[in-house]
Amino acid sequence: MPNVWIQPRQIPSTGDDTPARSLLRYVWRMSGRHQIWICLLAILVAVLSMVPLELQRRLVDEVIVDRNLDLLFVLGGIYFAVLLGQGGCKLALRLYQGWLGESAIRYNREHLAQIYECRAASAQTPNKGDAKGQAVSVIGTEIDRLGGFVGEGLSQPVVSGGMLLAIVGYMLVVEPLIAFFSLVFLVPQIILVPLVQRFINKLIEERVTLVRSLSDNLAELPQDCRDMSEIGLPEQLDGIYGNRMRIFLYKFGLKALVNLLNALAPLSVLLVGGYLVIEGETTIGVIVAFISGFERLSAPLRELIAYYRVAAWANVQHTMIARWMYPATGK
Repeated sequence: MPNVWIQPRQIPSTGDDTPARSLLRYVWRMSGRHQIWICLLAILVAVLSMVPLELQRRLVDEVIVDRNLDLLFVLGGIYFAVLLGQGGCKLALRLYQGWLGESAIRYNREHLAQIYECRAASAQTPNKGDAKGQAVSVIGTEIDRLGGFVGEGLSQPVVSGGMLLAIVGYMLVVEPLIAFFSLVFLVPQIILVPLVQRFINKLIEERVTLVRSLSDNLAELPQDCRDMSEIGLPEQLDGIYGNRMRIFLYKFGLKALVNLLNALAPLSVLLVGGYLVIEGETTIGVIVAFISGFERLSAPLRELIAYYRVAAWANVQHTMIARWMYPATGK
């Protein structure tokens, strides 16, 4: 295996310590042209996701119905080759994303540690417990989410969105009526997720502030057996707990609704498609391909929803880490 997967990427220094002005600029700063190659690989994965649907339709309509044994082995071999190719491409994509993300995390931790040390040495920020507490939180935990986003920042929406478009496009071409009724259950998800995520974003920013404040207090704990209520520790822990439970309420409530809508889509295929088969207006192979298609749609749809959450969280982290780097200027 090439050393590129073992050694972290050497991110060139620009000589400018100011944070990137946006999350997208940060992603490009940490990965550069690698985003082009990883997005091309993501497109290949998305295109390959559509091929099994057509093979399933042909296996039912042209092989099983016509009892064509020769075509059975040909299509079966092609199906197997496509599955191997798609699996290999997905593995390469995940490794590529992970390498870019971990390289960014390593670079950022070293860079932020240098900024903190230089600031402490020049007495811009007193080297006290509060400064140390926030430094531990930022360098040790917060940068993990931000740096990890670099690998999937552009490629994840490309592969997930590409798979959705490829599968939906195939369905609309093969049998528009069934596709239309089924997509009615998918459109609400596209509308609901951004709306709910706005509330979650506010809670995420509140949580980052609460955890940093907790880190400050833990760094200043007295070296005695003083009652923790005297320094307000129980109240801080309750605040973090309440914040997390509100995030759970929005997050899992939305997930339950999405799962219900995803389950109703195949049912609509069976009802509408079954009616069309009985009336002789479509074939059983189309129904089989569509049911498989909606099962395949659920995975990239979940990944897109998860990506949207991760991107929102990373954007909050980017903003708050930038403020920590330059607290006086508010950058």
